[in-house]
Amino acid sequence: MKQRHKQLGLTVSLTGLLWSGLVLAEEAATKITDPHFKLAPGYLDPADLPLRLALLGAPPKPDSAALARDEEARRAALALRGTAREALAATDAELSFPGPANTFSCAMGTQISEKTTPHLYTLMQRTLTDAGGSTYAGKNAYNRTRPFVVHDEGTCRKDMEPLLRTDGSWPSGHSAAGWAWGLILAEVNPARATELMTRGLAYGQSRVICNAHWQSDVDAGRIMGAATVASLHSNPAFLKDLAAAKEEIQAAQKAGNTPTENCAAEGVALSLTQH
Repeated sequence: MKQRHKQLGLTVSLTGLLWSGLVLAEEAATKITDPHFKLAPGYLDPADLPLRLALLGAPPKPDSAALARDEEARRAALALRGTAREALAATDAELSFPGPANTFSCAMGTQISEKTTPHLYTLMQRTLTDAGGSTYAGKNAYNRTRPFVVHDEGTCRKDMEPLLRTDGSWPSGHSAAGWAWGLILAEVNPARATELMTRGLAYGQSRVICNAHWQSDVDAGRIMGAATVASLHSNPAFLKDLAAAKEEIQAAQKAGNTPTENCAAEGVALSLTQH
């Protein structure tokens, strides 16, 4: 295992020499390899994405305290295998809609769907592209190996493993999307802000529980998700849809539109971990 980490560290070091660790990602062509981040047009032009690598630095180096923390989080997550929390992590891995809309419905207190909340549904689809795309400067530059590959283990979604093996681990695109959604949805429904942001954090943490990402990947993804949301707030089309989504949720609540998901079961699963 140490040898694999050393090889990974050599890749990081060489990349750091080429890029000086702090170059603008927009100076390099970013290649998005996960098709889920291209399902809908984003709000932001590629040049407007927060792609600056200086926001993040670099992934943990071999034998560092940061990597030791990653390994500790991985071992803790393995203890959750076979539990309701791992099953929820498997559900959270699904980025195709209506999956994410269903995922955040309990936290919203209202069912999010293409039929009943079309503006919000579209908002989530388009911001997935923006938040996920923001992580590919780091993914392309470092191409970090995922934990299930380093340790020759499986994930909570074996059907997704072929794609994950070739898609860089750092930062986590799922975590960027989850935290971006948590922040945006909290703005749509401030009365449920705590529940929505907590669910956004849990959505990212599911990637560690699934063994698809290291903890530092998730942390970096959340930074990119927040940076993406900041950029979105200067985009007129996003702001227009955001305003429409707020009105939509208010109307849905007045109409008694409640979640169709099993929110009690979700609550039990989430209670097994901090997030």
